[in-house]
Amino acid sequence: MRFLFLGDIVGKPGFSAVTQFINQIRREQKVDAVVVNAENAADGSGLTPKQHDGLIDAGVDGITLGDHIYRRKEIIPTLQRSQQIVKPANYPSSATGRTHMTIKTRKGTLGVISVMGRTFMKPCDDPYEAVDREIELLSPHVDAILIDVHAEATSDKQSIARHVDGRVTAVLGTHTHVPTGDARVLPGGTALMCDVGMCGPYESIIGRDIQRVLTTSRTAEPVPFHVATDDVRLCGAVVESDEDGMAISIDPFEFRDVRL
Repeated sequence: MRFLFLGDIVGKPGFSAVTQFINQIRREQKVDAVVVNAENAADGSGLTPKQHDGLIDAGVDGITLGDHIYRRKEIIPTLQRSQQIVKPANYPSSATGRTHMTIKTRKGTLGVISVMGRTFMKPCDDPYEAVDREIELLSPHVDAILIDVHAEATSDKQSIARHVDGRVTAVLGTHTHVPTGDARVLPGGTALMCDVGMCGPYESIIGRDIQRVLTTSRTAEPVPFHVATDDVRLCGAVVESDEDGMAISIDPFEFRDVRL
């Protein structure tokens, strides 16, 4: 199986680029499935039902979220009904949303899990216990498993990847919006990249207007952090797995030819 995971969609630029170019990218990369993290799609924070539907209609197979999952309250009914979106599996069991999803492809079934890190993040349950639980539930029914680790610290992402090495296909990180240069396949056969980057404007500070971020950073005066608009790119990783669901390869992905 060959699948593409795209990092955090940031604002209208990121959303428009994904929906406009996803089918072209699918053809060029010859992927069987596309999963995206969309937690920053709605003006930089959260996801709306209309955006969820727009991503699915455009050709996205599955959506993960993160710490901004409930920023838009109108998304809650979508989290209840949709089979193509998951919450972080280490959120409380009472929190709205599915803890895993499955995507059927011509090469088999891909299972998707999302968990939150705990370093410099909002309080959440144990991600190690959560991934163990979800892997046990998914493994009999899928041919490959992708885990999105939404976390600040690369140590959280590396630790979780080492914990599940040999049991899942890939552990791919999101949240920091900056692609890391550490894509590799671990000894047990699990692909790892600590952060796959973002889908959005790279002439920015992690997707936000540069001058506004600098104003607050230098003066401590709060100003709205508007989403930037220039140098829009789609970033992620392409993973290929073998018949046993272990990674054969992982390649960082960057699509720069964006004309919106």
